[in-house]
Amino acid sequence: MPISGNQDLDEPTTARHPRFPALLLGLPVLLFALITWQVVADGPLVRLDERVSRGLVHPDGLSEFLSDLGNVQVAVPVLAAVLGYVALRTRRTDRWWLPVTAAALLMALVPALIIPLKELTDRPGTPAVPPATGYYPSGHTATAAVAYGCATLLLLPRLRTLYARRALVTACLVLVLGASYGLVRRGYHWPLDVVASWCLCAVLLSSLWLLLRRPAPPEQPR
Repeated sequence: MPISGNQDLDEPTTARHPRFPALLLGLPVLLFALITWQVVADGPLVRLDERVSRGLVHPDGLSEFLSDLGNVQVAVPVLAAVLGYVALRTRRTDRWWLPVTAAALLMALVPALIIPLKELTDRPGTPAVPPATGYYPSGHTATAAVAYGCATLLLLPRLRTLYARRALVTACLVLVLGASYGLVRRGYHWPLDVVASWCLCAVLLSSLWLLLRRPAPPEQPR
């Protein structure tokens, strides 16, 4: 049956372009797999990573402050406050609990993913930290990205103006990139530790974004 022009315009973007979700999720997965393989095999990308780190590490008060943006004690309360606000504002709507629950589950999924990966790769830390292993991928980066990213995705539909939405997204990027920069600059992590966490969080946040974009099911006649 042919599809009319109006029907085509009403379809969501992901329905008209079925490859888009695959690219959105697949590219970060492939990049993460490549980085992890290089870390485990001690490949040339790791040696380049170490050279870049030597040029970037310069512990100071600013880098310490920025790295703290990825602390659980800082990032998770921000997300918790947003979850409470969104739940309160949407409690009278259908399936109001779904976005809030999904974001909370993503935050809980971070340690469930990061800790086994740290044990599997067993990567040593930079010369700026005491000798230890288990630095790959960066848990602080993942905490910051998922906490601030989920908060942003939940708040965006509540904002009415384009300026406010852009300001919110910019603030999220500043927080995540600031924490990432602080972790590398302070020497708490190699750059690839941070990039790998970006890849993981891109998959998690993209999944939440796709879930939030799904249209609500039609009401059943009574």
